[in-house]
Amino acid sequence: MAIMNFSFTALKNLFSKPATENYPLVPKKYPERSRGHIEIDIDKCIMCGICSRKCMSGAIKVDRTTKTWSIERMGCVQCSACVNACPKKCLTMVPGYTAPATEKVVDSYSQPIPETKPGKIMNDISKCILCGLCARKCPQECITVDRTGEKTWSIDRDKCVQCGACIDACIKFKALSTVDDDGEKGVVTLHKE
Repeated sequence: MAIMNFSFTALKNLFSKPATENYPLVPKKYPERSRGHIEIDIDKCIMCGICSRKCMSGAIKVDRTTKTWSIERMGCVQCSACVNACPKKCLTMVPGYTAPATEKVVDSYSQPIPETKPGKIMNDISKCILCGLCARKCPQECITVDRTGEKTWSIDRDKCVQCGACIDACIKFKALSTVDDDGEKGVVTLHKE
């Protein structure tokens, strides 16, 4: 009787499709919203370093002097904290995982180093209402607004990375803009009349 049970199972398996997939030959289809690996559009990156500060595993390194962005693929835990924090939205989570390797893989991306900075953030204080939205949206925390005391708007030029988050926050009054960089350093304070 046991032989009959076995022969039925053998015949059924002989004419049915295999339960496993032929993975190396047939590419894996990832389900929607699956986490894979981080990709960067290096041309849009402003090297602000927010992604490296948000990375919980320390897999991302940003070097602003050499304009290099690198990620240790096996150190990345695919949490997408860097993708959510990027002010320029140049990081994306792409389906497909890093191929296994015997050594740690570090992918590095570089930008050409410009001769001068592209510009600096400037405030037209006559249009500014000192609402403080620009200070709240600044990822580097280089803008301070004093509404109650002296009514001032300040920016620390050394900390500013010209990401444009403050300009995007000031969309209603358009008080903030980018102008050519004249090499001004330190904290610049503007007083509202």
